[in-house]
Amino acid sequence: MSTDTRGAATSLPHSSPESQGVDPAGIAAFVDAMDARPEIELHSLMIIRHGQVVAEGWWSPYAPDRVHLLYSLSKSFTSTAAAFAVAEGLLDLDATVLSYFPELDADITDPRSRAMLVRHVAAMASGHLEETVERASALDPVEPVRGFLLIPPDRDPGSVFAYNQPCTYALGAIVQRQSGQTLIDYLRPRLFDPLGIGRAGWQQHPAGRDLGFTGLFLTTESIARLGLLYLNRGVRNDRQLISAEWVAEATRLQITTPREPNPDWRRGYGFQFWMSRYGYRGDGAFGQFCLVLPEQDAVVITTAATENMQGVLTGVWDHLVPAMERDQRPESAAGTVLAERLETLALPPLAAGEPPGSWPDVLLRPSPGTALTQPSLTGARLRADGGSWRLDLIEGDQTLSCCVGIGHWATNVDEVDDGESGPPVAVSGGWTDPGTFRAAVIFLETPHRANLTCRASDATVAVSWSTVPLRGEHFADLRMPR
Repeated sequence: MSTDTRGAATSLPHSSPESQGVDPAGIAAFVDAMDARPEIELHSLMIIRHGQVVAEGWWSPYAPDRVHLLYSLSKSFTSTAAAFAVAEGLLDLDATVLSYFPELDADITDPRSRAMLVRHVAAMASGHLEETVERASALDPVEPVRGFLLIPPDRDPGSVFAYNQPCTYALGAIVQRQSGQTLIDYLRPRLFDPLGIGRAGWQQHPAGRDLGFTGLFLTTESIARLGLLYLNRGVRNDRQLISAEWVAEATRLQITTPREPNPDWRRGYGFQFWMSRYGYRGDGAFGQFCLVLPEQDAVVITTAATENMQGVLTGVWDHLVPAMERDQRPESAAGTVLAERLETLALPPLAAGEPPGSWPDVLLRPSPGTALTQPSLTGARLRADGGSWRLDLIEGDQTLSCCVGIGHWATNVDEVDDGESGPPVAVSGGWTDPGTFRAAVIFLETPHRANLTCRASDATVAVSWSTVPLRGEHFADLRMPR
């Protein structure tokens, strides 16, 4: 447990920022800068220096024990699975990808596809010039590796970078085929249990094969534990879990990335890790970051919902890195102010009025345009439930139901956490006029929020997304696989 439990929400060792040479005012400035950007919505923050958590916070209704969809930050865990497979002789970086799928040999005739090595897909250097995930799935929806290898690379493998999901999928598929286990099961005794990582889930396709390139759900602290392992060159509690050689290879420049649009994405790529202005990182869509900063002996974790991922990184470089260079030692009033701030972080509830005198308890049909953003929604109902209001989202014979917080967030976590009745959500809403009800529905294990507008006049409901889910067509998909 922590050495200093004041406000501690996680079990890693804790101490004050000042005692680890971090200026708390810099951390506060980072939080202020992110909260001031309407396009950036942080869900959690954890900062570790010299092995100690010096700051952590969750923007309520997000919480420390709640897993979060990592999106492409999952790739760094797939890389770590590959590290174990190499050490155990299950995987050879210099073998061809095709050699692990001998049943595909007759189908794969392009010489570049046949020459593609495991190290090439580990470094996103398959030779393709663009993303191929949709083409690969269309060519073979049952075995995406076959679909991927059927797409001839544009250049020689190893010569050019393209961020390409089937590269990671192929890497993960090889590990799973060679080990006879899913990535989760393979990593459990080797990585998760030694690091103290508890709840975890990984989306699959096809059934029985973890995706590898996306779809992993973990808590903020679990992400931090991976970052610490890499910061410590593969050592956990004096035990070498992964080789220092793998850490060095995975986190150094393997391929240049000159065509990437943002500065921190043009610094190159390793084995499922990005190079950064400082250190290196795993990252996932909408601001899921694991930043490893060896020069500062630090790890920074965020979960978030934003399209402006460069903005989050720039905030870290502008505020958090300088805060680690001021060598603060005596505890200060700024540290007390920061601790209070981190304990009260919260996403603002929806600003809307009190309920009208009556509201029709009728089925609301999706309005035109909603099919583009939520094609499976068949209806909704807003109904009085004792002294509160309840929102039902209907998808065929499935209903996602939750109380509505008027001026606050109400959750259904007590109703769904122990069962299969639907994803955990938080709902805030209210009336903009007597005939119009608005609600925000946060899917608490993801970066995603659905915005609803219900109209009594024509009995319709319109849905839009603050960040559009990248996989899944149903509300039920927006949770960790159970």
